[in-house]
Amino acid sequence: MKRSFAPMRTTRWLVTVAAVGILSGTGPAMAQDANTNARLNKVESEVRALQRKVFPGADGKYFEPQITAPATPRPAPGAPSTTPVTDLLTRMDAVEAQMAQLTAQTEQNTNRLNQLEAKLATMTPAPVQAPPAPAPGSAYPGSLPPAPADRPAAGPVAAPAPAPRPVASRPVPPSDSRVEAVRKIEKPQSGDPGEDEYSYGFRLWEAKFYPEAQQQLKLYLEKYPKHARASWGRNLLGRAYLDDGNPSEAAKWFLQNFQTDKRGDRAPDSLLYLAISMKQMKDTKRACIALAEFASTYPSEAAGRLSSVYNATRSGLSCS
Repeated sequence: MKRSFAPMRTTRWLVTVAAVGILSGTGPAMAQDANTNARLNKVESEVRALQRKVFPGADGKYFEPQITAPATPRPAPGAPSTTPVTDLLTRMDAVEAQMAQLTAQTEQNTNRLNQLEAKLATMTPAPVQAPPAPAPGSAYPGSLPPAPADRPAAGPVAAPAPAPRPVASRPVPPSDSRVEAVRKIEKPQSGDPGEDEYSYGFRLWEAKFYPEAQQQLKLYLEKYPKHARASWGRNLLGRAYLDDGNPSEAAKWFLQNFQTDKRGDRAPDSLLYLAISMKQMKDTKRACIALAEFASTYPSEAAGRLSSVYNATRSGLSCS
């Protein structure tokens, strides 16, 4: 059964007649139609610009979307021309079709992006596993084996012996008899605190209580670094280490005393005993350098007060 389109045609004919009446009316109506036409042109240009963004071509050019509004049929020759209202309705239909297509394309792109983000969120990187700990007694405890280029060309590779663990040495407390002997050494009370601290260190050294003398002389130098006996104190501290069998630590204090004040009261003694320390350490080269410096800087001391020590130190050394 065919549907009757008479009501629709009648309605369309009435709209056309009304539009013709409006378009053929007064001047204000014509201006309103011109304004509507300008707005429609603007909407169409914006839709075309949006199409160029949604449908870009791979070669930099742009192509029209596959789904477009149906082309407006051209009237056959002799057919009545369309009215302005008919053209307006046709153009509106095309704009609405293009807007619907762009909306659908935008929704598809948004859906694809959401799916991609959801997929990326589930892709978590695998945790990095630490290398397994070496088994007890392995050839390379605590480290990776050497590269093949570092290994010997032939012969078995011997496993290196594990490094010995340092054993914390505990200081041996002094015996009761030693503590009592140290207490018997009186500390001077001359009214000069700096002089008294130095003199007490000297008395401990003279009594061969070398560790106690070292501790006392360091205390004196910390409290009175600019005291008149400072040169004596640094030199005597080196002597306390040297007499205690520690020439390496003694050499540090002798060198420091000489470099701090070469005109100090005990600077010549420190330079000469620096050579003695180097000699005990089997460092003949540095011992000879210190002796040559001593003879050049303090010739009167080398020929006078310290001559016996100087000659004894030179004995057994082949200094050029």
